[in-house]
Amino acid sequence: MAEQKIVIIDTGCANISSVKFALGRLSNNVVVSDDKAVIKQADKVLLPGVGSASAAMASIAQKELIEFIQELQQPVLGICLGMQLMTTQSEEIPGSHIVENKIDNIACLDLIPTTVSRMKTGNLVLPHMGWNQINVEGDNPLFANIADGSYFYFVHSFCAPISDYTLASCNYGQAFSAAIGKDNFYGVQFHPERSGTAGAQLLKNFIEM
Repeated sequence: MAEQKIVIIDTGCANISSVKFALGRLSNNVVVSDDKAVIKQADKVLLPGVGSASAAMASIAQKELIEFIQELQQPVLGICLGMQLMTTQSEEIPGSHIVENKIDNIACLDLIPTTVSRMKTGNLVLPHMGWNQINVEGDNPLFANIADGSYFYFVHSFCAPISDYTLASCNYGQAFSAAIGKDNFYGVQFHPERSGTAGAQLLKNFIEM
């Protein structure tokens, strides 16, 4: 198999060094770019993200990448906030959680028709941070050779619900989507680059799709 051209989209709001390092173990052709021509020529595209959905979408809009990402035809993998940006909308606007009954949402990329909301975890602390088990739903190739119940590393306070687009689920005070997918777009709430052998396998699966 020819070596894959892998592009990590430079959203301007992500610490991508660990993602690039993990992918570098699987391919010698990994670049970080916000150049549309470079991204379009990639075999695989990754969409990372840290911070809030509102700040990330503002950065993507400023780079004029919203419609471009929506039209990508190759496999695209969103990681953590990158996964949340693939949904229709998110509640993650700084400070919104402290305003009772605030219903403003930030429009996201609308690649996978689900939404993101603040986790309701009872007495459990937020963010949900650390290792947790996932339950794989179905036989999507993204989770090939990954055992049901495998542990992955999470850091998040917002989540997508269980839906028809759930590829894997997790539980932390509530059930939520650990991975979602539709067509050529895939998203994982956890950090595969920090998730040891299982995370490396998932990245390998994505590259080999």
